[in-house]
Amino acid sequence: MTNMLRPNPITKCTNVLGAVLVASMPWMVAAKAANCPRQGTLGTSRVLAVNAAATPRVGLKSFPQTLPLDDHEVVLTFDDGPWPATTTRVLTALAHECVRATFFLIGKSASEHPDLVRRIAAEGHTIGHHTWQHRSLSRMTPSAATEEIDRGIAADEMALHGVATRIPSTPFFRFPGFESTPAILDLLQSRGIVVFGADLWASDWNPMTPKEELKLITDRLEAAGKGIILLHDPKARTAAMLPAFLRYLADNHYRVVHLVPGTPNANVGGAR
Repeated sequence: MTNMLRPNPITKCTNVLGAVLVASMPWMVAAKAANCPRQGTLGTSRVLAVNAAATPRVGLKSFPQTLPLDDHEVVLTFDDGPWPATTTRVLTALAHECVRATFFLIGKSASEHPDLVRRIAAEGHTIGHHTWQHRSLSRMTPSAATEEIDRGIAADEMALHGVATRIPSTPFFRFPGFESTPAILDLLQSRGIVVFGADLWASDWNPMTPKEELKLITDRLEAAGKGIILLHDPKARTAAMLPAFLRYLADNHYRVVHLVPGTPNANVGGAR
């Protein structure tokens, strides 16, 4: 979220795993993730399927509910990419620790770097949507805001699959700056699109060193104990900080949960 405003009041086999989960399980699933081939890595603890029927809006910074995470479970999310100089470094850090994340892409950037979009997906990460050009939707007419959302989705889908559809293959969306409106929230819910806020963030839109960012996010995580974490892959300080943060998670017994889209009739719960 470049110039983010304050809110108002996971390897190759994972692609197959995610597809199987979505296609074959009628419940919201918390399934064990694939094992990492390297010993001593953080890895990905489990896969959680999410759908708009059960959890249309998540993230305590914006909404009254969040994902059903256990203590010391975290979801890693990255906004505003893809950006070649830094997203590639983020992907390298995640791959080194066998961690899967969710990337909320800006459509214009996706259209300019489709190979990088496909790399994100090929490495097992989930791709969500973050509008066409990161404009403030709350300051636009409903029709203009809808067009900004749909143009972004179409660009992401074109980069991923070669088809510019406005029906997202992964119905996950995050508002730029968390600036939602009731009308657009209702529209997205009616279309089966989950709106993501966050439970905590690194404030990496502010100038700081990687060391300062690491301290800030680890202090916040220690206080929260779990949650959806917001980071920005185009930020050089975040790309530099990420390897140390992943090591912190491993050393302090945090577990990473990977998100995939669930089926419309899913319920919260599932085997662990």
